[in-house]
Amino acid sequence: MAAPQPSSRTLPGIALILLLIVVWATFVAGLAHVVGQWPVLIQAPFYLFMGIAWIIPLKPLVRWIQTGSFRAG
Repeated sequence: MAAPQPSSRTLPGIALILLLIVVWATFVAGLAHVVGQWPVLIQAPFYLFMGIAWIIPLKPLVRWIQTGSFRAG
């Protein structure tokens, strides 16, 4: 039994994921001069949230890579 071939969406999807990470990291790093003035106990939850929030747009993107549709169903 032959292994299935990756779809034509795989490479562009991976490129979009990497672009999303770079854009998000640049955005958060750009806020560092403002956030750096906050108390540490406020900075920590902010960076924790921002470190997790970039994952939210990944679900439809990964679904598109796998199925060709952004919507479930």
